[in-house]
Amino acid sequence: MPPSRSCNRFLSLATRRAATTKIPNAAASNHHRPITTTSQPPPQPPHFPVSQRPFRMVIGITGATGTVFAIRLLQLLQTLHVETHLVMSRWAMATGKYETPLTEAQILSLATRAYSPRDLSAPIASGSFVHDGMMIVPCSMKTLAAVRAGLCDDLISRAADVSLKEGRKLLLAVRETPLSDIHLDNMLALRRAGAVIFPPVPAFYTQPETIEDIVDQSVGRMLDSFGIHTASFKRWDGFDWKAKREAAAAERSAEAGAEAGAEAGG
Repeated sequence: MPPSRSCNRFLSLATRRAATTKIPNAAASNHHRPITTTSQPPPQPPHFPVSQRPFRMVIGITGATGTVFAIRLLQLLQTLHVETHLVMSRWAMATGKYETPLTEAQILSLATRAYSPRDLSAPIASGSFVHDGMMIVPCSMKTLAAVRAGLCDDLISRAADVSLKEGRKLLLAVRETPLSDIHLDNMLALRRAGAVIFPPVPAFYTQPETIEDIVDQSVGRMLDSFGIHTASFKRWDGFDWKAKREAAAAERSAEAGAEAGAEAGG
């Protein structure tokens, strides 16, 4: 039989079978089946508690000169109700006693919590301890080198290493002058790793009258790096020549008055 005739015969037979095949009516078959509904609520996702915490900072103080910057920083953070976790190195304690009238206990009391520099089991040594940034104020060249090398031989360098690996802000208030090639290379490596290199260089456009004015300006700029903006120091607002002339005139007038009084008394 030719292929075309065989194909036509198969199609004709398939058509007749389809016409005589009864397809059950889904609606009819379900007519006597009861309709059930469920009153159970849809499944809910698992509940995880959300912890609320205050703004939290880690502060390291090393043996470099400039303990006054750290003390003023802790005082401001305490006033702002910022939770602080403090580590003082052994030489920071010695320098603090020499440069300030405060005792070691008085400095440590400015922080929310304080740790021994040898306690590598402290919370701040772990990345699971969440904080909003770390400052090492002042930062010695020894600590700078330890952080750059990832040495982690004490709690300050370990906490700094954790801050870098967790992508948290790290500020190093480096204190040394002049700077060698090694110092500069360490600073550049840490800057490329994400750290903020902040030598506490005084600004004189604020026309400081006391050491406290200089310290407040540097500490205020450090806090700016962490989004904490205070009114504890004068900020640059352009040249104010009018105020400067008025201040100079007032000073000359006061000097003239003092000279006149001296002559009258003589």
